[in-house]
Order: sequence, then C-alpha cells, then structure tokens
Amino acid sequence: MDLRRLGPSELEISRVGVGTAPIGSRPGEWWVNWGPQDDGDSVRAIHAALDGGVNWIDTAPFYGWGHAEEIVGHALAGREGVFVFTKCGTLRRDDGDDYMDLSPESIRRGCEESLRRLGRERIDLLQFHDPDRNVPIEESWGALQELVAEGKVRHGGLSNHPPELVERALAVGPVAALQFQYSALARAPEDDLLPYALDRGLGVIVWSPLASGFLTDDFSLDALAEDDFRRTHPFAEQDLASTHEELRARGGGSVTRGALDFVLSHRGVTGAIVGVRNEREGRDLAAAV
Repeated sequence: MDLRRLGPSELEISRVGVGTAPIGSRPGEWWVNWGPQDDGDSVRAIHAALDGGVNWIDTAPFYGWGHAEEIVGHALAGREGVFVFTKCGTLRRDDGDDYMDLSPESIRRGCEESLRRLGRERIDLLQFHDPDRNVPIEESWGALQELVAEGKVRHGGLSNHPPELVERALAVGPVAALQFQYSALARAPEDDLLPYALDRGLGVIVWSPLASGFLTDDFSLDALAEDDFRRTHPFAEQDLASTHEELRARGGGSVTRGALDFVLSHRGVTGAIVGVRNEREGRDLAAAV
C-alpha cells in the first residue's frame, strides 16, 4: 500500500482510510441514518480493510453518539500499527439534535470519553469536528495543545474549518491536517482549502469522496431503507449519468475507482475516508488503491 506523510506530522498513512459514519448508524437514535447495520459486519469490514493494508481509521463521537467509536475499539483490540483519528466538539441535545461546544472543558471531557470507548491511551489525530463560533479558536486550540503535551493526543487537526480559522489556530500551535468534503460532486475546496493546505504544508484527508455512495458502482436509491438520509440528499435530485460515465472511464470501468482516483490525484490530498459496512466492502477498499 502506498503511504503518504500526513502534513508536518511523522504519520505515514495509506491513501485510503476506514470511515465509520455508516457503522455508527443506529435507526431511531441518530438522525444521520444509513439503514440497519450489524455490529459483527462492522468489525469484519474493519478487519478486512486493515488486512489489505489500510492503516488508519477516522471516527467521531457524533457517529451514532459514541457507537462507532465503541465498534472501532472492539475491532482494534489486540491490534497494533493502526492510526486512530477521531473528533470532538459535537454534543447532543435532549431532542436528539446536535450543537458545537469547543470550550476547553468540553474538549478535555470529549477526549477522555473517546479514549475510553476506543480502548486506547492516546489518540493519533484529534480533530475539531466543526467550528464553534461561541469560543475563540485560540482558546480551543490552546486546550488541544495541552492534551498533546500530556501525551493523550499525538496531533491536532481541523475538520470543516475555513482558512482564516486555521491560520488563527496555527498562531497558537501546530496543525497536522485539515479534513473537509471533496468529491467529483463537491469541488469547492479546489478554490480555497486545497491551495491553502498546499501553501502551508498541511495534510489533507477528505470525507465523502464517493459522495455518500452516489458515486459507486452498485448504488441504488430505491434499495435504501425508507428512513435513510440519502433519500432526501441533494445529490438524489441530480442526474448523475454523465458524471458516472466520466468516472467509469477514469476508473477502468468502475465508477468507484474513478471517484477515488479523482480525489487522490489532486496533489494536495493525502488520504480519503471511505465508509465500509461489510467484509466485501473492506476488501474492496484496500483493493481500490
């Protein structure tokens, strides 16, 4: 598996990593519903990807409100050499909605809870999930740097943050990587975030490179569960035939491979996060690159 250095860090990561939003899916408990998911299938999917050479996993407390992290912890029990990236700041309201809290107290509490669910002593990359407009990023980033100094976190990253907030964080301490959405259907980062990351020498990991499944070979909107969030996704209203044709040509007959090649061919992208839900998808993820 081809490895790339993640920004200014010492981490050498595979071109794709295991995404865990789909395996965190818990109908009725988390509003981002991906349909029914068996925990055994989730563990087998992770094992298959790792056995194929993938060496990192991206997760978050938000995914199933801790469920995805618990699955990752179970899957990695007894395994070495796997980097675990998670996030902090997204909290749940009593009505099931979510909000951001990147106060120092929330960051520290979230880190401790993630470490417990993951069964680890240190998080390789702890990322702020989204901006918190109520807390100055200098205060938040200072709190994360304290966790790094204490050895509970190896590196810090910023997810879904614009360049101006990243620049303010850099004035406080190192930023190893940025994370944001990028795919053949979501190309806005080409105008600002990707050039900025290249200029500042930051690592980039992108989420939804397959557009939540819309850019895969076997995707069918009709086959989704009735309450699957993708049924009302903006991509569901688009005619993707021409995009599929272009990606299929790029991927040697595979839309999925073409979509991955599209994002990974950009020199600013270090790695792509791809969700897997069963053993076959885990094997396919490793084989795709």
